[in-house]
Amino acid sequence: MTADETSAAVLDLSPDELLTTTRSVRLRLDLTRPVERPLLEACLDIAQQAPTGGNQQGWSFVIVTDAEKRRALGGLYKQSWDVYLQEIAARNSAETQAMPSRNVLRVYRSAQYLADHMGEVPVLVVPCIAGRTEGAGVGEQASHWGSILPAVWSFMLAARARGLGTCWTTLHLRHEREAADLLGIPYDDVTQAALIPVAHTIGHDFRSGPRKPLESMVHWEQW
Repeated sequence: MTADETSAAVLDLSPDELLTTTRSVRLRLDLTRPVERPLLEACLDIAQQAPTGGNQQGWSFVIVTDAEKRRALGGLYKQSWDVYLQEIAARNSAETQAMPSRNVLRVYRSAQYLADHMGEVPVLVVPCIAGRTEGAGVGEQASHWGSILPAVWSFMLAARARGLGTCWTTLHLRHEREAADLLGIPYDDVTQAALIPVAHTIGHDFRSGPRKPLESMVHWEQW
């Protein structure tokens, strides 16, 4: 794919449309279609423009396309997902909660699908940030995460604009050291932030998601 073809692949979305239709894509990831490297590099170029604390630019992105490594990462994710489901089931039985809403059940079904197929997604991206924050204060942790989250979100927005679907996941971090060993990430010096599946989407007709009323989350002048 040439640079001109990569540019032509950008969808005709206004900034507002892009920001309000970049969804967590699970069921509609095309597991059979390879993702062209120029598309990924275009998204990464955009991600590099995100702000970081002190302009340190401490990000790293590990792009995983090797089938064996993808299967291994998918296995770590599935292990964590199974444990997570057991924890949810135990908590719900202890709290005798009401039946989850239809929307919640729909999310669980799509999350289960992703857990079952994570290792088949054409590209897995592991965004990382230099340093570790175990035992650090709130301010240091906020600065740390604030130096990687904007870059990853920029990457995900750029991917959406180019017909790619993504989903922010963190369950593999229960096995962060194993993932670090698999990918050669220096665990003591670098923190993994997420595991982002990336694939062409099945269709591009994503819409805004249901959200709570604005007044339920906005506090003017004080809480």
